[in-house]
Amino acid sequence: MPNFHAAPDAAEPTVPPPPQHPCTPPELNRSTWDFAARRLLAKMLAEFAYEEIISPVAAPSAAGDAWSLTLDDGSSLGFRARRRAYGSWHVAPDTITLTPPPASPQTPTPSGNPTAFGDPYDFLIRARTLLGLDGPTLGHLVRELSATLTADARIDHTALTADVLADLDYAALEGHQTGHPWLVLNKGRIGLSASDTAAWAPEARTRQRLPWLAAHTSLAAYRGTAGLEDPARLYSAELDPVTRAAFDQTLRDRGLDPLHYLYLPLHPWQWDEVVLPLFAPALASGTLVPLPADPDLRLPQQSIRTFLNLSRPDRHSVKLPLSVFNTMVWRGLPSDLALAAPAVTAWIHSLRDTDPFLRDECRVVLLGEVASVTVRHPVYEELPEVPYQYKELLGAIWREPLTGLLAPGERARTLASLLHTDPRGRSFTAELVARSGLTPTVWLQRLFAALLPPLLHFLYRYGTVFSPHGENAIVIFDEHDVPVRLGVKDFVDDINISDEPLPELAALPDEVRAALLTEPADFLPQFIHSGLFVGVFRYLSALCEERLGVPEDDFWSLVRAEILRHQARFPELKDRYELFDLLGERIGRLCLNRNRLYEDGYRDRPDRPHAVQHGTVPNPLYRP
Repeated sequence: MPNFHAAPDAAEPTVPPPPQHPCTPPELNRSTWDFAARRLLAKMLAEFAYEEIISPVAAPSAAGDAWSLTLDDGSSLGFRARRRAYGSWHVAPDTITLTPPPASPQTPTPSGNPTAFGDPYDFLIRARTLLGLDGPTLGHLVRELSATLTADARIDHTALTADVLADLDYAALEGHQTGHPWLVLNKGRIGLSASDTAAWAPEARTRQRLPWLAAHTSLAAYRGTAGLEDPARLYSAELDPVTRAAFDQTLRDRGLDPLHYLYLPLHPWQWDEVVLPLFAPALASGTLVPLPADPDLRLPQQSIRTFLNLSRPDRHSVKLPLSVFNTMVWRGLPSDLALAAPAVTAWIHSLRDTDPFLRDECRVVLLGEVASVTVRHPVYEELPEVPYQYKELLGAIWREPLTGLLAPGERARTLASLLHTDPRGRSFTAELVARSGLTPTVWLQRLFAALLPPLLHFLYRYGTVFSPHGENAIVIFDEHDVPVRLGVKDFVDDINISDEPLPELAALPDEVRAALLTEPADFLPQFIHSGLFVGVFRYLSALCEERLGVPEDDFWSLVRAEILRHQARFPELKDRYELFDLLGERIGRLCLNRNRLYEDGYRDRPDRPHAVQHGTVPNPLYRP
């Protein structure tokens, strides 16, 4: 981490410290690694089969859940898997075996007996032709695979039991999550070294102070919602007077006027890897000035680039650019979206605050992105054809904290936490159900009654849809761990609107319309299907069947019943239920892994990628 306090001495160059003796992290032991590797291979087979990247066939003369996959060298993988909702697969890790190839073309039957198999690296070697991946993609894929497995091993090595996890607060629980359930390479984080990961990855659970930066208004712009139009109002809430005075004095000591600068926190990795080398002219001229860290301790969340304030939970969380490639995109901060974030927040809040159902019945919590600072790069901004990662280099978004928005006795957890299983095989959801005193079926009814009505109302009434995936959606529980309402965040990144000329969208501000993606009406329900139902519920339904005894068909019947209950509550919107149809026979299969490996790979492009559709899958909510 750079020293933002001391100025370098030009006469005496800094001598780097001697290298430390390398040591193997404790989580990198054989048993932990093998367990994580076998689990990841099972996930790879399941998700690749779901997206039709591979096509397992039913094993002959075996039970209905036995499958096999022939690899490039003639060897075959065998495994047991349940076919589940949306045509997905659930592969049992401890059933994967490898049968050697036939001894010769004349003897097509396999030679030798199947042996236990759990090596995803060996799978990639044996299946590289079957997968159809090019050399560059394979090379980067192996790197991401290693990083993901290393992170998984750390999580397993430090795992807590479900009963202990249930007592953690929102910020602490985030550090125990296992990442995106659908994307196989969900913790690749290309750009972070091992020491970077130990310092900044959410599973490291390291409390950190963030340095700040002063940016001249010739490069930087500020936006804020009502009450925060003046950046001074934001800084007075986020910085104590001593820290604010130190920032001002740092500028005055260089003969600069603080009134002409905006302040923003900065990720130390971004300073070292991006700001210092790419903004060097601005640093030389004093257009950008490094500042000390403020005293508050913060903790990175699952998105890596968002930090919650532990010292002052009443202060905003901050979302910062981090030019690291993770899951599908570079995790920067698009300047146009950051500028528009407060306007999008003001609009989405206005919908809630003027709608009695959303405001008084659902009491939906919308964690607004209430202020932003964007800093443009004077060269890259003039080159629209450059890769998008160079248009997302520097800025900050301040988001409302949960503190103060929860009623007494309430507690919040991200939706993703409901998919967690502890080292003993105890489901986190099962722990919460047991604490609630409700039957599993009633608890699920309460969950769906908390989550679905606000999402459905925004879709049907306003032609507006969130992407309510596990990290963006927050479940708010009462003091008995019963789900009672929904929280949502990440508006400017994950709100989409209908291209239909709905009267409710007629007064949409131009700045907001320009920032949000507009989609055809028949595609808009896909965000609820893919973000919530495919991205979360298809895994939760499997957990509930295995750990809570709720059959999968019953799970989806409860979801459908909640949708129909909401539709009956607002019969005047009948035409919208047909326009935004969630209950049709089939839906498009969005493919995150296929998109990742084939559509985009690791190539640079001027615009952010979006998930591709590959065929259709049956809708478990459909009833003939």
